[in-house]
Amino acid sequence: MTTAFTPVETPDDRARLAALADEIWHEYWPALIGEAQTDYMVERFQSLAAIERDMAEHAYEYWFLQAEDDGRIVGYTGGHVEVQTNRFFISKIYLLAEERGRGFAKETVRFYEGLCRERNLEAMYLTVNKGNELGIRAYLGTGFRTIDAVETDIGNGFIMDDYIMEKRIEPLAP
Repeated sequence: MTTAFTPVETPDDRARLAALADEIWHEYWPALIGEAQTDYMVERFQSLAAIERDMAEHAYEYWFLQAEDDGRIVGYTGGHVEVQTNRFFISKIYLLAEERGRGFAKETVRFYEGLCRERNLEAMYLTVNKGNELGIRAYLGTGFRTIDAVETDIGNGFIMDDYIMEKRIEPLAP
């Protein structure tokens, strides 16, 4: 399966992204973190307001993941360059339920590897919920390694209990 990465640029794109995030999050996360925390996290981190805030204030970039065979949107991804560490923080890789296990996450990691090389970044990293076995296996299978574990108070009585995983970027041979 080949994936196209279409930048989220327009107000309509951002609204479509927020709707897609809401759909994916409410399908996947309640079983792992509960309905209340899912609702809270969607509003705080995946809503239209959060997307626009992150783009404006933190230089986030977002892309729709599209299957090249028929152009259907299968998920989304996003993050930003962390200048102080010379790494790319992958904040989001989320796929629709019916698209998981079809190679889209692996292609997304390859997309970020290329992006990091183009921008001369040393690594990329992400956080993954400790209970997200599917995500952890996918990241380990693409060369990430766990470098830390953190519990982050996100407010409203909720905690994100995550591993921090990193993949170093090897420069291309001349």
